[in-house]
Amino acid sequence: MGLLSNRVERHEIKPGDHIYTYRAVFTYSHHGIFVGGSKVVHFRPERNLKSMTETSSNWDDPTSNPCPTFPDCGFRQPNCGVVLSCLDRFLRNGSLYCFEYEVSPSVFLSRIRGGTCTTASADPPETVIHRAMYLLQNGFGNYNVFQNNCEDFALYCKTGLLIQDKQGVGRSGQASSVIGAPLAAMITSPLKLLMPSPVGVATVTAGMYCMSRYATDIGVRSDVIKVPVEDLAVNLGWTCQGEEIAEHETSDRQITTR
Repeated sequence: MGLLSNRVERHEIKPGDHIYTYRAVFTYSHHGIFVGGSKVVHFRPERNLKSMTETSSNWDDPTSNPCPTFPDCGFRQPNCGVVLSCLDRFLRNGSLYCFEYEVSPSVFLSRIRGGTCTTASADPPETVIHRAMYLLQNGFGNYNVFQNNCEDFALYCKTGLLIQDKQGVGRSGQASSVIGAPLAAMITSPLKLLMPSPVGVATVTAGMYCMSRYATDIGVRSDVIKVPVEDLAVNLGWTCQGEEIAEHETSDRQITTR
């Protein structure tokens, strides 16, 4: 991995690595945890939900498009978005990249695009894999592009950190970039009246954009907490949609019998 790209070859990744690939001509990146054996655990929107970042592709559907190599490719619990896929299905013919942890502030700020690195420390690989496999069986809540997406999933598996403020931006560097870029442009727009040089305005805007990304990184935020994976559902109320429906049906039956 270099300063400008985190691209790696398949033989370079190890179990417990946070990997990602770009989709839709580099429009966005999709993240997951490599668990070994050419398998990746990742988080995606439900098939019956419309998402601005996922298409209606059936790549991860083992019933309509079974994997010829791995019978368990596409495994997921009913109505949950955490999926086990083989590396080929995860990449979808895209290139492979490895997310970096414990980067210095200078390296973080040098990355113009979010969703490639963090200053936070990663936990041991066995802990990372345990979290990913546990969430494969128990879910990671409802998918949300800005607050609970595939990058948030991978970041949690690697660090065990969660944002306490559910109303703000999640851990995702991509989400921070999407919000930070227009915000920086809006804040610096009055400078056009004071700075005759477009280069000066662009430099200030880029600086504010990078600083806004850095301020939302989980490695420097003060509103993050370490939460054991077994306590996620209890502490945050995350359940799969099927469980929620079952609970509502049970409540309805109780009300009817009364």
